[in-house]
Amino acid sequence: MRPILCLAAFLAMTGTAPAQEIVFGDDSSEWANDGECDDRRFFGEGMATSLGWEHVGRDAADCRTALEAGRIAVWDFVAARAATDCKAIDFGDDSGEWAEDGECDDPRFEGLGSASLMVQDDLGRDASDCRRACEFGIVVLRDY
Repeated sequence: MRPILCLAAFLAMTGTAPAQEIVFGDDSSEWANDGECDDRRFFGEGMATSLGWEHVGRDAADCRTALEAGRIAVWDFVAARAATDCKAIDFGDDSGEWAEDGECDDPRFEGLGSASLMVQDDLGRDASDCRRACEFGIVVLRDY
């Protein structure tokens, strides 16, 4: 299983208030200052397409700018759980190459618990990871 931030520490870093109360971190990521937010604590149109855990708290300027411009938002676990009825989803099976690695690899989902790179071959082939992530509120169905 890939290392995941302690949820309590993660929530403390995220904050639930305006941008000035969120701990953005620094700009030490290799992709800092490229105009896209690479920090998985956020979501929206201002996000990079490939997001690794190594960028959390390391792309401060891009994320602050995008948040203040309304191009991204802070991930909301409560809203995510309310937005997706996990019981109604056919998650498929665990036949994918990356099944049961602690990240949801199914490209139908997005969010904190999703893999940094999604491919169509994994559609419906990471059921256990995606079901757990959905029930915990760290992935939602993509809005196509």
